[in-house]
Amino acid sequence: MQRMENEKSLHFVMRTPVNDDRPIYITGNFNQWNPRDENFRMQQKEDGSYELYLTNFAIPQDLEYKYTKGGWENVEIDRYGNIHGNRKLNTNQIAETHDVVELFRQNWAPYKKEFFPIVELISDNFEIPQLDKTRRVWALLPHNYYNETKSYPVLYLQDAQNLFAEGSEFGNWEIDKKLSILAEYGRGDVIIIAIEHGGEDRIKEYLFESNPLVHQGDGKKYIRFVTDTLKPFIDNKYRTLKSREHTGIGGSSLGGLISIYGGFLYPEVYSKLMIFSPSLWAVPKINFPMIKFYNPFEIKIYLYGGEKEGSQMVKRIYRFRDKMEKYDNDKEKDFVFKVSINPDGKHDEYYWSQEFPKAMEWLFYDTLEDPAQKLLSEK
Repeated sequence: MQRMENEKSLHFVMRTPVNDDRPIYITGNFNQWNPRDENFRMQQKEDGSYELYLTNFAIPQDLEYKYTKGGWENVEIDRYGNIHGNRKLNTNQIAETHDVVELFRQNWAPYKKEFFPIVELISDNFEIPQLDKTRRVWALLPHNYYNETKSYPVLYLQDAQNLFAEGSEFGNWEIDKKLSILAEYGRGDVIIIAIEHGGEDRIKEYLFESNPLVHQGDGKKYIRFVTDTLKPFIDNKYRTLKSREHTGIGGSSLGGLISIYGGFLYPEVYSKLMIFSPSLWAVPKINFPMIKFYNPFEIKIYLYGGEKEGSQMVKRIYRFRDKMEKYDNDKEKDFVFKVSINPDGKHDEYYWSQEFPKAMEWLFYDTLEDPAQKLLSEK
């Protein structure tokens, strides 16, 4: 166990040429690697440098730390775009540090093209027999897919128009760029299947029940398409790990809501749900009446929402989690939740883009440590 020393004082001094309005924080093994801890926010001095005093605080003898602009997507990097390794010092020997930070990431950028996924258009008109329609479907494969022989987990994501293609009406998640970041740190071995929404029929296809927006939703038919038609095709075409332990589904807004339904209706198929800003207003009682919770499967659910999405978003997310944990406590189903709330988050693709690497890490790699910290602090 690491020895802690009380009654120490430590003075951090840092300079950087980066001049923007993002505040600067120190994070490390003294605050559980929280990248936005207001207790460790630095103050700017008149000479342009930043400083922070730690006094009468339990400071590790062997201290490790980094500088961030408020999140792992905004962590310090070197001039070449590489994540700076953990800064280390022995606090029994050093009482003041003088550091220089050359650059900070901004929304995970810059990205290295050599790690970009291989983007393949599976079909311009993939048949959806359940709806008597066709749809464009994409695959994003690991950058080294055709140089390897191994098989990969798969994540099915809704609203492909807003996931990676430039020029979408509302912007996009930039999952191709975020997958390159994950691949750079050995976390990119996942196949993403991106399904375009139905345009004018999007709302109808992503809802189950009658409500003020649609008379009768086609959500159950759509989920049957993804599960019974598309997944077998993908498993036959690509080297996939077919079991539920390696299969996930997700989306944002209404795409998040239909993904909840998909995971709950087919727990024997999906074990991982990536749910961003779900439209839980469409099921105000959060009772999911057509779903019976009797299958003893563990389901991992990454729930994200922003406090600036409206007064009810965060409240509904916690209410949904609490309702599902009731079933967990009754031993009818085993839910494992990770709830992430961004105090600055709005209902748009920019914030879902920031959250995507964190959700991928937690869902597919590690549940024991803070995912973004593990992704970025080891280098």
